[in-house]
Amino acid sequence: MGVIFIKDAGDPRISAFRDIRERDLTGREGLFIAEGEVVVRVLASSASRCRTRGLLLAEKRVAALADVIDALPGEVPVYAASQAVMDGVAGFPLHRGILALGEKPAPTSLDTVLSDLKPEDVLVVACGIGNHDNMGGLFRNAAAFGAQAVLLDGECCDPFYRKAIRVSVGAVLRTPFVAGLEVGPLVDRLIAAGVEPLALTPSATHALHAYRRRGPVALLLGSEGPGLNPAVIARCTGVGIPMAGGFDSLNVAATSAVALHHLATNPARN
Repeated sequence: MGVIFIKDAGDPRISAFRDIRERDLTGREGLFIAEGEVVVRVLASSASRCRTRGLLLAEKRVAALADVIDALPGEVPVYAASQAVMDGVAGFPLHRGILALGEKPAPTSLDTVLSDLKPEDVLVVACGIGNHDNMGGLFRNAAAFGAQAVLLDGECCDPFYRKAIRVSVGAVLRTPFVAGLEVGPLVDRLIAAGVEPLALTPSATHALHAYRRRGPVALLLGSEGPGLNPAVIARCTGVGIPMAGGFDSLNVAATSAVALHHLATNPARN
């Protein structure tokens, strides 16, 4: 299938791309919008867990993505339009000029995640993360430091929100995750599976830099402000990052980066 040129923002063939700022808030029946060249390249790559359902490109971006277009299955439509039409479709100035429609992967089960853990494995547990920038940052850091999966409680926002995908630089599209979990029972499952739950909290008496693990761990991170529930912290190994200047915590995405780096560079000991 060749590139299909679109002249009208109201063309029904591109209806799935329309008004993405508003429609991202209500969902797309198992579909999502990916934005920008880096993210779209991840979506179309062999590392992606998702399927590409279509591209919508500004005419000036077609040449830069020629290799991606050539590698797509023949049934995937590729549309091109002027920048003015692109802006009309999106509902705001779309400077990147690159959109893709993707299909979410089949859900991953907690049983699958816990079925074959190794001593060096790390899981990320997100509790009450409602900010899309922080969600994207968590996924980016999880992928960068080799976490096996991200586990989300029922209070977390959808990682397939367009901004979360963009901030993650596509990590959401390639990282296994389980959503809608209840934290208390999850901690029970982790302990039963031989995974040490590690709670990041300013109230911890143990410093992260001194912590050494003995097997697989799950890194629990709470929302900024409330943090983790004290009852959850009490059932975990609590660790904190010492601060200077009167600060008691970092942004949750920054915290995840520091903690995951420590875990990745300090392997499990016998």
